[in-house]
Amino acid sequence: MNAIVALCHFCELHGPRTLFCTEVLHSPLPQGASSGDISGQNEQAEEEEGGIQMSSRIRSHSPAEGASADSSSPGPKKSDMCEASGCRSLAGGHPGYVSHDKETSIKYVSHQHPNHPQLFSIVRQACVRSLSCEVCPGREGPIFFGDEQHGFVFSHTFFIKDSLARGFQRWYSIITIMMDRIYLINSWPFLLGKIRGIIDELQGKALKVFEAEQYGCPQRAQRMNTAFTPFLHQRNGNAARSLTSLTNDENLWACLHTSFAWLLKACGSRLTEKLLEGAPTEDTLVQMEKLADLKEESEGWDGSEEEEKPSSQPDVVEGQELSKCSPESSLMADCNSWNVAHRRLSVFRSLRHMRQVLGASAFRMLAWHVLMGNQVIWKARDMDLVQSAFDVLRTMLPVGCVRIIPYSDQYEEAYRCNFLGLSPHVQIPSHILASEFAVLVDVRTATRSNLYPTLFDDEQSLNKYEFVVTSGSPVAADRVGPTILNKIEAALTNQNLSVDVVDQCLVCLKEEWMNKVKVLFKFTKVDSRPKEDTQKLLSILGAAEEDNVKLLKFWMTGLSKTYKSHLMSTVRSPTSSESRN
Repeated sequence: MNAIVALCHFCELHGPRTLFCTEVLHSPLPQGASSGDISGQNEQAEEEEGGIQMSSRIRSHSPAEGASADSSSPGPKKSDMCEASGCRSLAGGHPGYVSHDKETSIKYVSHQHPNHPQLFSIVRQACVRSLSCEVCPGREGPIFFGDEQHGFVFSHTFFIKDSLARGFQRWYSIITIMMDRIYLINSWPFLLGKIRGIIDELQGKALKVFEAEQYGCPQRAQRMNTAFTPFLHQRNGNAARSLTSLTNDENLWACLHTSFAWLLKACGSRLTEKLLEGAPTEDTLVQMEKLADLKEESEGWDGSEEEEKPSSQPDVVEGQELSKCSPESSLMADCNSWNVAHRRLSVFRSLRHMRQVLGASAFRMLAWHVLMGNQVIWKARDMDLVQSAFDVLRTMLPVGCVRIIPYSDQYEEAYRCNFLGLSPHVQIPSHILASEFAVLVDVRTATRSNLYPTLFDDEQSLNKYEFVVTSGSPVAADRVGPTILNKIEAALTNQNLSVDVVDQCLVCLKEEWMNKVKVLFKFTKVDSRPKEDTQKLLSILGAAEEDNVKLLKFWMTGLSKTYKSHLMSTVRSPTSSESRN
């Protein structure tokens, strides 16, 4: 993971200071940190954790070499450091810690400050903000802040017990800095748990030292018995102690390096990028939302249906349990299954098939009402025929615009469904039959045999039906209609295109018009532009005609909740960031 993890401290003399940081290097090591054999080295420690080999090198420098290093370092001046190393982690001549990841050939380098001036500035600013203005309630806990220019920061502030400090505690923070905001936010739960573990370990060690010091020499009573001294004089005379002194752990920085290096490696390995051919379509998003809703509803239904069902009537699913029946019942079941299979032949196979059966003018009227969002009613005895008709017609609409009641014994209002299947004896209200917002397909028994003799070679199943399409607002043959309807008819009449190609063409047309719907939704619902600007936008989109406008408004109801919420959050985020700044 391309990030920097740092431990920061708030010094009462110098303010926020960076104590220790670990960064990822994909290039050769900087000059200050070397993992090769060094003459005069005093100690070498190698440790394996999670596939990382850690090699810490400690060497002594001459005063001249140390001075030159301090003069060229981007860190704070030596005069700004606490006398008792409260603002320092590694000694002046310490080259830092290096960990080698053998699997990826990545090096994890730890020192007090990054060597690169730009990285030093980013870490310095994040340190100041984490211990000054960007704090959570109670001053102890996680918080997220940042911007595109200086990077995004996950910060966790905490206190360490110190018997000599003002208030008997000192303020620290562990920060994780990276430029990828989405990646860092997705890593929040992981980072919170692991960094919280590091903090608990530090606080536990410091608490033991604090309790031992308080037991030997209680500071509270001693301070109350001491005469009052000016705060500045007391503060200058009581420099901050180092974290190694507060925890009584000489190997603290080596352990922190190991923990930070493992944190960077593990956090980078837990999330992987996946190549997708494109963003999910609106139909996919709506289907995912519907599945999630059904899953939530089904959780409350578990066991309720089983309690209501009689135990003497087990469910039979498509021919199961036939082996338990007698030969006579098996023969009857075979006959019934043959009748079901024969009845299922009476179905529409595609839009082209339906257009051939209904005729060009009747199909155009039906398709116009489907695209406009009007109620489409089918009256027939054959439920499979009605279901197949709806399965074919729904392909012209986005998934979010489809509301189907496959078969009912009573009329249902248009707000409940735009596809309604009815049995032949159901009476439809007269105002619905005369309405321009409904179309009726009455499936009757054909008065003539062999009504469609040239359409099918292997099956004559639809010959027994006659389809009568009526509406209170018939679509004139010379009416232009919505643009997408004309393109659909052009694809259906082109015999050079197979059914599969027509289906893909339909998918592309729906995505094209759904993109126009998204633009119109953003323009009208989110930005609240005036009507004059909306008309100009519709002209640019090529949808200024009346039928196209009606289609866009109806298809707007099919937008997914995910897209709408994402759009609203994107629009509101600049305002919230400005108010926060």
